[in-house]
Amino acid sequence: YIGDTDDGSGLHQMIYEVVDNSIDETLAGYCSEIFVILNAEGTITVKDNGRGIPVELHKTEKIPAVQLIMTELHAGGKFDQNSYKVSGGLHGVGVSVVNALSEKLLLEINRDGKVYYMDFIHGAVNKQLKKKGESSKNNDVYNTGTKITFLPSKKTFNNINFNFTTIENRLRELAFLNRGVKIILTDRRSAKENIIELSYEGGINAYVKFLNQNKNPIHRGPIYFSSKKNNVLVECSLQWTEGYHENTLCFTNNICLLYTSDAADE
Repeated sequence: YIGDTDDGSGLHQMIYEVVDNSIDETLAGYCSEIFVILNAEGTITVKDNGRGIPVELHKTEKIPAVQLIMTELHAGGKFDQNSYKVSGGLHGVGVSVVNALSEKLLLEINRDGKVYYMDFIHGAVNKQLKKKGESSKNNDVYNTGTKITFLPSKKTFNNINFNFTTIENRLRELAFLNRGVKIILTDRRSAKENIIELSYEGGINAYVKFLNQNKNPIHRGPIYFSSKKNNVLVECSLQWTEGYHENTLCFTNNICLLYTSDAADE
């Protein structure tokens, strides 16, 4: 599910799977800010101001919905057609896979005016879901939202050192693709904290300009068009430059399905 556990791709996918859940909340209209923090002790924290993972008892399983989502495959909201019209990630299994491949995972949920905590060790429940108090706007995940902190398992990954630039590139991509969302990436692994804020109101037009910033465009701005049919929205942005190579990127539900860079015909 997670990818290669040797070359770092699977390790970084752990972050993207958690972030994708926050992006899904953005696409549904409930999340405007996402924080990704590389902590000094090697853990990763992802927090947002979305609705927060549901905490009520599941009707048939008789356990909190969040526990089912965190520990069972195919139990996420992406398998409910009424939850998300658009979603990315590992087809709804992402956060449970992240949990299973983490030495520990700490979960904080702000939902319906209350704060809940739960934690896991190697994917198994360590402390049951418990209400800890009332939500507050002074809370570091606002008065609604989800905060997940996890430590990848050394039993699974040969290297658990995250690459800041790799993460930055993917989060910038998501910020371009999801107009208006603000993603704040923070690296606390050194004495000098590094913070980058990624937010682009221009959407994919801004992305094309970013990709061509070191080239010489032959027309002022990107050519943009969009269309919607059967509740499916398609956007396209193009710009020609004086370069001899063509870059084509295709995204579906925020996932890059095609990337080409070819020499143009003379």
